[in-house]
Amino acid sequence: MADGADTDAGFDVDVAVVGGGPAGCSAGVFAARYGLETVVFDRGSSSLRRCACLENYLGFPCGIDAERFLELAQTHAREAGCRIREELVDSVVALAGNGEIEDAADSEGFRLETQGGDPVTARFVIAATKYDGSYLRGLDDDEALFVTEEGADGSVERFDRAYPDDDGRTPVAGLYVAGPLAGSGDQAIIAAGHGATVARTLLRDLRREEGYWDRFAKRYDWRRYLENRDEEWADPERWVELFDETAPEDRDAGDVRRLAESYAAERDESYLEAETAARRTERGQRRLADALDDEVLLEAVDDEAIRERAAALEGGNARSDADPVDD
Repeated sequence: MADGADTDAGFDVDVAVVGGGPAGCSAGVFAARYGLETVVFDRGSSSLRRCACLENYLGFPCGIDAERFLELAQTHAREAGCRIREELVDSVVALAGNGEIEDAADSEGFRLETQGGDPVTARFVIAATKYDGSYLRGLDDDEALFVTEEGADGSVERFDRAYPDDDGRTPVAGLYVAGPLAGSGDQAIIAAGHGATVARTLLRDLRREEGYWDRFAKRYDWRRYLENRDEEWADPERWVELFDETAPEDRDAGDVRRLAESYAAERDESYLEAETAARRTERGQRRLADALDDEVLLEAVDDEAIRERAAALEGGNARSDADPVDD
């Protein structure tokens, strides 16, 4: 998580994600883990909920039912720091310092009008719905945002999937599009991957605004073992030297040092001691187990292990489920 990624004082949240499916939850995880205040709106038509069994998502060898998968996806988003709001977004309005603006290319943020009646302002919006992009109407000319196609039931208007680029950027400042709405494909695993790509694009753009350049603008969310760290790079001054060597000529030396020290702190946070990593692994397994049916869990556990567990519980020697397993 980045230091200093506080919510802009002028907005309710940093990032508003419209759509709580694979693309939206994935984008939310990456944004929230960076430290951005993130809300995910999930209320609308969902094709995934009509899937009998999701059998091609990596990590579930025999498949998983769609409801359980979506529950896990949203639990993951919450764990990362997202708030999930079960509200339908009716419209997204571009804002500037003095209110609504006519040219969304100059947008400085957005106001999301919801069916519940409580608007939310956000610095960035990621549109991650599958079917409906009508809530984006007004952010640009209809000719740019929508296309009309001929179908079996006549003419149908839909969001133009060519409007965003491959990384989800759009001509509207601060607006990104992820998943099937951006033409990434309908398969859940592809949508999730594109959601992550779009969130990383947003973070890269944000970091460039903050002054980072080239590879330092890219956010790489990865946890490493502390024992594998090269001690040369444990010293923040080594990063200051590297930043000095690669910084554009017009950069102020003080800003370069500030960015280098912040980058070094980010790298430090990515390293975990083996004991901490083990606790997080156990916690992750327990969260997965929470999503499984008790009967299935019992059938998967060796009978002797169950008897030993029961005996330990009777003797009061078992660790309570309430005991912490992480820092």
